[in-house]
Amino acid sequence: MWILRSSEPRSSVFTFRVRPGAIKTVGRAPRADFIVEAPLVSRFHCRIEAGQDSLDVIDLSSTNGTFVNDKRIERSRLTSGDRLRIGRVELTIEKRENESTSIERT
Repeated sequence: MWILRSSEPRSSVFTFRVRPGAIKTVGRAPRADFIVEAPLVSRFHCRIEAGQDSLDVIDLSSTNGTFVNDKRIERSRLTSGDRLRIGRVELTIEKRENESTSIERT
């Protein structure tokens, strides 16, 4: 199970859980799998592809770009501890074992 969690205290806190084999879109659109209502986030900003031992992020031609550890990317492999930034939202990546699949937004 992959966990993507924001820790920014001044904005909404997001926690997304992605199980291996899942492909999820992130953006402001109601049809996005993970909806992030935040400044500078495109309707379909990026796609997350989860493997058993890997997590990839692909920018979907977003207006403001997708960043991993402060570097703009088109596609990147993520590991635990990496920081994924879309718009003004920064998500920290974590890999956990034996957790049920769920999506949370608090």
